[in-house]
Amino acid sequence: MEDAYVLQLSNRKFSELYLCFCGISKCEPLHSFGPAVRPDYLIHFILSGKGRYHAEDTRHCLEAGQGFLIEPDVLTFYQADPEEPWEYLWIGFNGTNVKEYLRDIGLNSRQLIFCSDQADELKDTVVEMLKDTTSSISSQYKRQGLLYSFFSILTKNNKISLPLEQNGENIYIKRAVEYVRNNYFDVVRVGDIAKYVCVDRTYLYELFRRYLNVSPQDYLMNYRMTRAAELLTNTELTLEEIALSCGYQNVYSFGKVFKAKRGITPAKYRAKNRKEKKEHLEKHKDKLEQL
Repeated sequence: MEDAYVLQLSNRKFSELYLCFCGISKCEPLHSFGPAVRPDYLIHFILSGKGRYHAEDTRHCLEAGQGFLIEPDVLTFYQADPEEPWEYLWIGFNGTNVKEYLRDIGLNSRQLIFCSDQADELKDTVVEMLKDTTSSISSQYKRQGLLYSFFSILTKNNKISLPLEQNGENIYIKRAVEYVRNNYFDVVRVGDIAKYVCVDRTYLYELFRRYLNVSPQDYLMNYRMTRAAELLTNTELTLEEIALSCGYQNVYSFGKVFKAKRGITPAKYRAKNRKEKKEHLEKHKDKLEQL
């Protein structure tokens, strides 16, 4: 359980960086979330107390003054300490330039943890976000400004070099990935991606192999399967609904691809993953109680 103040947003006027949700929570002992994957980026910052954060195979014990990044499509789990449960604030965000902005504050896939002595400023910024719940144009600009302020505050504790300017080929990849993430639930062909990026299919294939080590078709398929795994684990949607949500017109086609990629049918994956998740939580709880 947690005592939380949360703001969820759906209107998105901005594209390069936009706020999806934010909140402040005071958790009870052993309150947890996951293991699960998220569709957006999240930054949590601990105001008081302690807790644990697991991202894939890495584990971190964190306390007040520290924060952690959650990336999309990465399996994560976090839990409040049994004796000193944490209170934290968080923001969920996304956009075409997110990775660039995260680099500015020193965060990436290899550096998920940060420290800041600006707790009051960060909290005040999120509180201001929570105060304005309207969808007016004025409110959207205000929240956008607060989001940039949040990033600005975090840069005060980071002394890093600015990234080199991306070359044209990286920009093509960036736009292609953006197209996939915004349209994976629809009928998407490699030709559609190439047209959006304004390059021919052959060159697009070469770029994907060079920078992502997969073909455009495989990237699209992998992204859809990640979304499907999330929906199977965290929702009660039927297999038909999940198939349609991930760009497949029928359950048979969806199930065939899912089994080829995951080695198990969607139905068995749902049952197996939920069982493992329950066992993991029980095991983790027992360990914590022994401390």
